[in-house]
Amino acid sequence: MSQPVVDFVFSPTSRYAYLAASQIDLIALQFGCRFNWLPVDTQALILKARGVSPFGGPPPAMQYDFAWRNKDGLAWAELYGVPFVEPHGRLSYDARLLAVAATAAMMMGAAEGFARGVMREAFTTERKTMDGALYAKLADQAGLDKAAFAAALDDPATGARLDETIADAAGRGAFGVPTFLVDDRAIWGNDRLPLLRRHLATRQATPA
Repeated sequence: MSQPVVDFVFSPTSRYAYLAASQIDLIALQFGCRFNWLPVDTQALILKARGVSPFGGPPPAMQYDFAWRNKDGLAWAELYGVPFVEPHGRLSYDARLLAVAATAAMMMGAAEGFARGVMREAFTTERKTMDGALYAKLADQAGLDKAAFAAALDDPATGARLDETIADAAGRGAFGVPTFLVDDRAIWGNDRLPLLRRHLATRQATPA
């Protein structure tokens, strides 16, 4: 079989995308696959896919309660051996601007480097706010040209590309983050990484 490409649909400030991202290098090494990082605005993706967001009022299920999500995030981080500082109630940012910034980095070939920088700031520090100045700094650290990144951030085409990514991901079955799109499968959630591993192992064993 050819080398599989897994489209990793994520938001840099999703606790579960951050946790899953801590594991995908191991998966890539184990199965010889490549992860293609596709940034989205989480709520925009959910609204596109389902027409309603579970974050717009009282949580419809306990899994959307932020106190529970903090405990769950800490438990997963302990299992994976990675740091985790809960961002809810601490970190403020414009979700659309962040998604556009991540899309700009993607279009310039540094989606992963930029996203990991944002994740580091969001989940391993006590940072209170994130803004365009921080994104410019992280883009520079990811090896991007400062002027080109600033231009891409202000270019309406970047926002249009983000909207296209969201529509395409929803059309392929994504309804939240993280989602792993591979072959004809949409595998959602950090806790479903075993299903991704199973699919890749089964795919690998299938004769070409």
